[in-house]
Amino acid sequence: MRLQHRDGQTVHLAYGTNVRPATDLRSILAQLDSDAVPVRKLLGVDVLGLGLWLAAPVASALAASFSMRRRLRSELSLRGLEVVTLNGFPYRDPAGPHDSPPRGGVSPAAEPADAGSSRSRLSAAKRAVYRPDWTQRERLEYTLDLARVLCDLMPDDAERGSVSTVPVAWREPWDSDRADRADRLLEDLADGLAEITWHTGRLVRVGFEPEPGCLIETSAQAIEHLSDVDPTFLGICLDLAHLACAWEAPADAVQALREHRLQIVKVQVSAALVAPDPTAAWPVLESFAEPRFPHPTRTPSGAGTDDLPEALDADLAGPLRVHVHVPLHSRPPAPLTTTLPVARAALAELFAGPEALTDHVEVETATWAYRLPAGEHSEDAAAEVEFAHAELGELGLRGPAQAPDRASRAPRRAADDPQVTHC
Repeated sequence: MRLQHRDGQTVHLAYGTNVRPATDLRSILAQLDSDAVPVRKLLGVDVLGLGLWLAAPVASALAASFSMRRRLRSELSLRGLEVVTLNGFPYRDPAGPHDSPPRGGVSPAAEPADAGSSRSRLSAAKRAVYRPDWTQRERLEYTLDLARVLCDLMPDDAERGSVSTVPVAWREPWDSDRADRADRLLEDLADGLAEITWHTGRLVRVGFEPEPGCLIETSAQAIEHLSDVDPTFLGICLDLAHLACAWEAPADAVQALREHRLQIVKVQVSAALVAPDPTAAWPVLESFAEPRFPHPTRTPSGAGTDDLPEALDADLAGPLRVHVHVPLHSRPPAPLTTTLPVARAALAELFAGPEALTDHVEVETATWAYRLPAGEHSEDAAAEVEFAHAELGELGLRGPAQAPDRASRAPRRAADDPQVTHC
C-alpha cells in the first residue's frame, strides 16, 4: 500500500507475512493465496505491500536462481501484491523446532557453557530465535541472499528496499572476540550490499532491530555498537513495541539516532503488553507465558527479566511492559493495557514533521496468528493494517482510496474476545 507524505516521498505500508511462516516456494505461494490475497481484498486495495519472510533455505535457492526470482515476482504481481521489504530476523520458522544447527552453525547443545548465565534462565530453544547471530557467517550469507532476492522482487519504480535483522546478538555471552567477529561481518555486509548495488543498480539497506534482552536493546546501545557503520547501507529497524518495552521516549530515541547518522531503515508498527498492577494482573499475565518465544519484561527503571515466567516468580513491582505483541486494533483482557500510545507518539515523530524520517512501514504483530488455522486471521490482519493506515492518515499521509464498506468488514476486537490474547 503506497502512501504519500507531504514532502513528496512515497511511504510503503506493508503487512508482515511472518505471522504465517512459509519455508519453501510452494508454501510461500500457498500462503499468498490463503493469507495475503484475502487481506488485500478485505482492504479493498488494488495492490497490497508485503513484508515478506523467507526461511534461509528458500532465500538461498532464490538467490541462486534468476528464473525462480522472476517467477516469484510474477506470482506476486498476478495477486496484486508487491514487496519492498523483507523480514530477515528469523533465520528459520520462529515457531518450529530449533534442534538442528544452521548451515555450518552450532547447535544449541554445543553452545558455550555460559550461554545462559546465572542472570538469565532463558532456555536454549528460546535463545535459538536469535541464531545464527552477527558473530556467525551464516547470518551474513542469509542477509546478502535476501538482498539479492529483494532486488528482483522490488517494483521497478521503488526507490530502495530494506531487510530487517537481529540486533547483532543476544547480550550474553559477549566479549572482545565476539565483538571483533561481529565488526568484521558488518564491514563485509556493507561491502556486499555495495557490490549488489553496483551490479543491479538497486539499493537495499539493512536495519538492525533493537530488541529487549539483546546486545542492542536501546537507542543508546544502538549508537554504542553501530555508530561507525556505513549509513548508506546499514541502519536501524525501529520496532515500536520493543521501543516501548525499553521505556524510551520516542522523541529522544529518534533524535539520538539521527544525531549519530543512524538511518531508520524501517519502522515496525506494533504494541506491547502493559500490566499497570502486576499483582492484580497475575492470573491474566500467566496465560501469556508459553514455551516458544522469549517475552522479556521491563520496569520503568530498566530492571526486569528475560522471560515472563521469571517476572511472575520475581514479583516485580509495576508497571510492567512485556514483550508480547498485541494486535494494534485490539484491547487485551482487563486489567492489561498496551503501549499503543507509545506507538502513536513514535509515528508522530517519524511522519508529522515536514520530512518523512523513513519510507518503509510494516505492520508486524508476528506471532499472534500461530493460534489460528491458515486463512482464519485475514479479517484481523486486514483490521490491523487498516488501523495503521488510519493512524498514518491522521498524520497527513494520503492514499490509497478506501473501499466504501471496508470499516464494516474490519471490526474492532472487544476486550473479552479470545483472539486478542495471542502472544
